[in-house]
Amino acid sequence: MRRIIYSILLMASFTACDLDRFPYDAVETDELFADEGGLQAATQGSYSLLKGDANGNGFSPQLHRLAEYSGDNVSLSGTTTDDLFYTYNYNNVTTSSKANDLWRSGYRAIVSCNNVIELAVEGEAAESDHLIGENYYLRAYAYFQLVNVFGKPYSRGRSNLGVPLKLTSDVEDIPDRHTVGEVYDQIVADLLKAESLMTVSKTNAYATKEAAQALLSRVYLYMEENEKAVTYADKVINSGRFNLIPNAELAKYFVKVPEDNTETIFCFRYVEDSDYNHGWYTVGSLYANIQGSGWGEMYASSSYLNLVNQHPEDARKGFIEPQYELDEEENRIPAVYWVNDNYNYQFRRTFEENGKTYFTQEGTNYEVVPEEGEDRTLYYFVNGSGEKVYVEKKYDMYKRNGYPKFYILKTSLQENVPHLWSPVVSRLAEMYLNKAEAYAKMGNEGEALNNVNVIRERAGIPVYDSAVDFPYGKDLLDVVLDERRLELAYEGHRKFDVFRNNRVMNRRYPGTHLNGNNPYYEVLPTDNRVIEYIPESQINTQPSLIQND
Repeated sequence: MRRIIYSILLMASFTACDLDRFPYDAVETDELFADEGGLQAATQGSYSLLKGDANGNGFSPQLHRLAEYSGDNVSLSGTTTDDLFYTYNYNNVTTSSKANDLWRSGYRAIVSCNNVIELAVEGEAAESDHLIGENYYLRAYAYFQLVNVFGKPYSRGRSNLGVPLKLTSDVEDIPDRHTVGEVYDQIVADLLKAESLMTVSKTNAYATKEAAQALLSRVYLYMEENEKAVTYADKVINSGRFNLIPNAELAKYFVKVPEDNTETIFCFRYVEDSDYNHGWYTVGSLYANIQGSGWGEMYASSSYLNLVNQHPEDARKGFIEPQYELDEEENRIPAVYWVNDNYNYQFRRTFEENGKTYFTQEGTNYEVVPEEGEDRTLYYFVNGSGEKVYVEKKYDMYKRNGYPKFYILKTSLQENVPHLWSPVVSRLAEMYLNKAEAYAKMGNEGEALNNVNVIRERAGIPVYDSAVDFPYGKDLLDVVLDERRLELAYEGHRKFDVFRNNRVMNRRYPGTHLNGNNPYYEVLPTDNRVIEYIPESQINTQPSLIQND
């Protein structure tokens, strides 16, 4: 391999001064190498920038926050001056440090990839070709997520502004924003190139041919090129490299050592020794307090809980851990709870009398009556106005500001370390769900349900034989998107799935997103705030960048 210049762009943390620096100037050191080891080191620098750091900074942690906090699966139990609150309640700000960190770390990684793509020589060896392919993949992944965060969904039109396409390492090359269509075309071209170059078998901590194919399936799905989405999902499924983990292990998916997980296609691998700093500022720290580590202030939404609780046997309930209150003998305390018309949780402790269950409210005893539903026993009481109020018959819970602590565990407990987590980019379950959505949009109910049922069967819940089995008022695409929501919750999909399908984000559930004078009870797909503002510091550095409305 010829001698080439490369840049190692490892940043443990960003100072306030650094955040204002132009990202294309991010070359820290120039070194020469003349062998594959140098190319590997340069590529590892790109991975590191996209992975993020032990303090919860960088691309992957910020992407998770920007994608998940504005979805309908989470409920914040308080207010904060942290920028996350403005993403959570759709009152986005141009000065968001999290959006700026995503932009800056994303473009640093892109420039790092560009160095290799420009200077490395293809065709010398399978190993070096594969490393070059990894850089094409990582560049495509960064652009895909950046255009999703800062640009309108592809389904809203190719001509909308996306993000700048920076395809060189030249610091004088300072592009303005390209269109969404142009960015998507580059993503597809990069992934096809990556697919052609990557032939070496590697663990799921590295990009591979199948990782490129998996991301292509998702990209084509977002572009509504449904046949191609199916084709590329099938390439991954038929590769024979991956298997769905069994039902009994599903709730421990993110506890597993990533390389031992047969379902993960690609993840950004976090290691305790170098990527974990007590867990207090990691993504999982906001979702749970585990072994004394973490804030535990954002919980599973009642909206998500209602969906996953439709089938008590659903293995995915294991990703949610209710924090039950205990009596003096350390027993759970029976209770019922519901959400009232003002979107507030109501908890009432219950007692048994003559084989019946009651709770007391304002001096009146109300009987909790069982009712056989289609798939499970439902419970209700009749209020003072003679109306049925359906309740969950469980146990009393610890609360914060009145919000019960339904801890989310998907971003914690890797290898039983409280908040260690390796962000999964692609896994096999998504391939079946991509196919299901694509077939639903092509009007092929049979194939759509076949693929949905693979996921439902693994979760341990009833499969759909036909539309007759659908919940009341749901059509084929509805049940597919519900399954995506159940399966891929807290993995960075939900917000994009809602808005790219021209759906309304329904946030009529308890949480501090409803505080204030003009809360977003529903977010329309046409609302300007479905995307983030371009960071003000980037516009200050490059005034030609056009701000989002």
